[in-house]
Amino acid sequence: MEEKSNGPKEDGNRRTNNNTVIPGPTNPMVTPLLSDLYQFTMAYAYWKAGKHNERAVFDLYFRKNPFGGEYTIFAGLEECIRLIANFKFTAEEIAFIRSSLPKTCEDGFYDYLRGVDCSDVKVYAVPEGSVAFPKVPLMRVEGPIAVVQLVETPFLNLINYASLVATNSARHRFVAGKSKVLLEFGLRRAQGPDGGIGASKYSYMGGFDATSNVEAGRLFGIPIKGTHSHAFVSSFMSLDEIMEKSLQSRDGSSTCEDFVSLVQTWLSKIKWSHLIQGIFGETNESELAAFISYALAFPNDFLALVDTYDVMRSGIPNFCAVALALNDLGYKALGIRLDSGDLAYLSCETRKFFRTIEKEFGVPDFGKMGITASNDLNEETLDALNKQGHEVDAFGIGTYLVTCYAQAALGCVFKLVEINNQPRIKLSEDVSKVSIPCKKRCYRLYGKEGYPLVDIMTGENEPPPKVAERILCRHPFSESKRAYVVPQRVEELLKCFWPGSSDGAREELPSLKEIRDRCIQQLEQMRPDHMRRLNPTPYKVSVSAKLYDFIHFLWLNEAPVGELQ
Repeated sequence: MEEKSNGPKEDGNRRTNNNTVIPGPTNPMVTPLLSDLYQFTMAYAYWKAGKHNERAVFDLYFRKNPFGGEYTIFAGLEECIRLIANFKFTAEEIAFIRSSLPKTCEDGFYDYLRGVDCSDVKVYAVPEGSVAFPKVPLMRVEGPIAVVQLVETPFLNLINYASLVATNSARHRFVAGKSKVLLEFGLRRAQGPDGGIGASKYSYMGGFDATSNVEAGRLFGIPIKGTHSHAFVSSFMSLDEIMEKSLQSRDGSSTCEDFVSLVQTWLSKIKWSHLIQGIFGETNESELAAFISYALAFPNDFLALVDTYDVMRSGIPNFCAVALALNDLGYKALGIRLDSGDLAYLSCETRKFFRTIEKEFGVPDFGKMGITASNDLNEETLDALNKQGHEVDAFGIGTYLVTCYAQAALGCVFKLVEINNQPRIKLSEDVSKVSIPCKKRCYRLYGKEGYPLVDIMTGENEPPPKVAERILCRHPFSESKRAYVVPQRVEELLKCFWPGSSDGAREELPSLKEIRDRCIQQLEQMRPDHMRRLNPTPYKVSVSAKLYDFIHFLWLNEAPVGELQ
């Protein structure tokens, strides 16, 4: 399908400093009002105090990797850039804010809101589709404090779920293996239409191959796949319902006037084959009628759901009869789908049956016929199937993927780290919640084997790490955890994706396919022990020695001193 960005272009789109049009958010519900009320009460209080234009720096990051793993896929950046590129309050929106705030709020505040946009905001971010780790900023947002606070909630909303689904998708891909086809089938179980669209997009970004979601295919250019349901099979009663029985050969050179009879002939041959004899007796005729009808409608794309009645005694023989009849006319069936039962056993038995057909009737590659499995699959099921041994080529995964059943939320936060060039820190009795102050630069250091070794944060004005030069990496909060690293490659993580109205260079927003390729490539670079499902090795996140000293100086300076009596 055509490769697209994150949605349709709309009227009124903003142009950046390099005259590139950035469309509005894909979801029309993403507006400046998609926010918490306290963002507006704070904005008013900032305005009332004359602080609204003070220059602030916020970091958006997460504290812990999801699903018990040691990595996260960053997703949702493009939708954030679409929002701020088109951030402007309408008269109707301002009227609603006025009606929602206390009547004591002054009219001047609403005049201020009419002029608010993000032309004085800058956004630095890790490229979308990157592997990311706790505490390292995914985004750094700089600008007037009132305006930056107004984008906090929508940014968190756009990134939390997107990154969670992309990570869940990547984990399923890792367990399934590179050779398997992964299909996202979760629309009917997703949390509403916006959850369903987002899940399709970010599952594809994280490594899935296609979706059943037609609208997601239209919006994002994701390949769409689908066959038929049990309802289609059970809607047929007998072969007499098939009125149009003719089928032209694939090359158009001839026409089979009675495709039904051809299928019945093949079914009889299979039944009495000396290699197959005794595996099945009479198959379900209504199922056969459904398969024939579907093959007549889609001779080039025949894939049948075979578990409506009995997989081995009816579904597989009926499918094979139709597939062999199609083969006589130059077509090649795609395969079958299993949606219930013991998937490991049934897939292995089905593969044996296909190979027997190939051997008995001399049909090339029939033994390699595709086998797709669905039925509430998840990461654990895929792992169990691998251990049991199976012959499944493609997995259709829905509920557990799109709802992120194993973990409800990622938990990204948005913390003030600097105001008017003065570093700020958020303290807590829980050390994991202490923020890392000041405007920072972030680097990924690679070792001799090409694997990332450590992510390090430095102060903005510190010299960057250099290749082949030893640097001391320190745990932000644990004095004893430290190590020297001699990097063989240094990658700066944060890049400017929104320079506001300044003349600074801006990273172009890549297509979804390019983001997906980046995600796959980054995951392949990771050390295997960081990636394993159970007990993965934690990836090291550090700060420079200078930043470590400054964090602890500021911590001691800001923490109140108790008094014992």
